[in-house]
Amino acid sequence: MKTMDQAKIEIRSQQSKFGKVNSLMQYINKETLRVEHVKQPRGKASGVDGVTKEMYEEHLDDNLDKLIQRMKTFSYRPLPVRRTYIPKGNGKMRPLGIPTYEDKIVQGAFRKILDFVYEPLFCDFSYGFREGKDCHQAILEINHHIMFDKVNYVVDADIKGFFDNLDHDWLIRFLEHDIADKNFIRYIKRFLIGGVMEDGKKLESDKGTPQGGLISPVLANTYLHYVLDTWFIWLKKNNIIKGECYLVRYADDFVVLFQYEDQAKKFYSMLKDRMAKFGLELEENKSRILPMGRFKGTKETFDFLGFTHINGKTRNGKYKLIHHTSKKKWNKRKKMLRNGLRKICIVVLKR
Repeated sequence: MKTMDQAKIEIRSQQSKFGKVNSLMQYINKETLRVEHVKQPRGKASGVDGVTKEMYEEHLDDNLDKLIQRMKTFSYRPLPVRRTYIPKGNGKMRPLGIPTYEDKIVQGAFRKILDFVYEPLFCDFSYGFREGKDCHQAILEINHHIMFDKVNYVVDADIKGFFDNLDHDWLIRFLEHDIADKNFIRYIKRFLIGGVMEDGKKLESDKGTPQGGLISPVLANTYLHYVLDTWFIWLKKNNIIKGECYLVRYADDFVVLFQYEDQAKKFYSMLKDRMAKFGLELEENKSRILPMGRFKGTKETFDFLGFTHINGKTRNGKYKLIHHTSKKKWNKRKKMLRNGLRKICIVVLKR
């Protein structure tokens, strides 16, 4: 049986020789699924079938054998995710999808293979959900560009409900650009249309990524790699946007930094059309162009990845980009602290 270490080597070799990769389903086998099982944390909520990790591993070998057999005969179909809701920092509720345990380990193996395929292809300025990259590195890159490069304007853009509105047909076309294994793609499609179970009713999913799915981050990155990242590089290479300009993206959160205001406005106009072409929409009341940098320093600020970025000065009067915890994130922390203290007080009073 092929291991994931072998998969990484062989996939990279295929990419260098042929551009596309094939025969990926050979890496979804009993041993790679067993590895994914071991990785899963214990004590987590179960999906619609009620099966937990502890229950699944009581007959692990038998369960994995049956799972592999169903996958070989294409009778394996992911079950709908169980939708629940958790509170957001602004008082609203965020939907959370809980896949079945078996679907989790299958998605984990698929995600690993997708990471092997796309890590060499993704751009350096993409930081979200990637090994060796994090939000702090993204903030450091923004800091460097604004402090030391010719940056005077920031396009602060927000995509409306990205994970819920990602277009399935376009995503499959993007995947097929790099993956020639039709059976592998076939299972990706099944995960996309698995549906959601809420209040005992199944809701169909004709767009968006699997809620709570382990493959959602890499699928989202793949989508925006082609919709945004490679398009931005093409615009620069063909001198359609001029002057210095930089893109920094973390999943669906991104900012674009410009030297010239007219180029920032031109890009923003094109960006709206670009998003619409692929079934996406900018949240216009949250998207804007603002002056930012040592030559255009104003009192305006922008929030990105939990921090408010502010034009400031050092004690010597020199320009400095200042980063403070955003008000939204700070209020969320205070609310969590209040709730934690309230629970402690209740426990103490009951004693």
